[in-house]
Amino acid sequence: MKNYLAMCTGSPSAMAAWHELSEDERQQLFVRGMAAWQQWATDNADAIVEMGGPLSRTKLVNKDGITDIRNNLSGYTVVRAESQEAAARLFLGHPHFMIFPGEGVEVMEILPVPAD
Repeated sequence: MKNYLAMCTGSPSAMAAWHELSEDERQQLFVRGMAAWQQWATDNADAIVEMGGPLSRTKLVNKDGITDIRNNLSGYTVVRAESQEAAARLFLGHPHFMIFPGEGVEVMEILPVPAD
């Protein structure tokens, strides 16, 4: 079994559409979405290494210093699976993009740190 990092993605345009909904519509979707997310977590509890959570604003640190940037990363989860395909299948129909305004989930293997 290997560990996989699942990164939830969403664009500013997807969030703009969410904010165009009425407060009541957003609240109803939020309640429905959180229930679906909790059900997903229960259904996949054996595969979840770290539930993760939402991500905040981003700062880029490089040789030039620190800069505020924007990307499409909105949350993460770490799962364990036999293959990348099996890990990706865990997210089919996920509430992040079925109910909430997310656009997808990117799944990548967490590789070991190279040894000398």
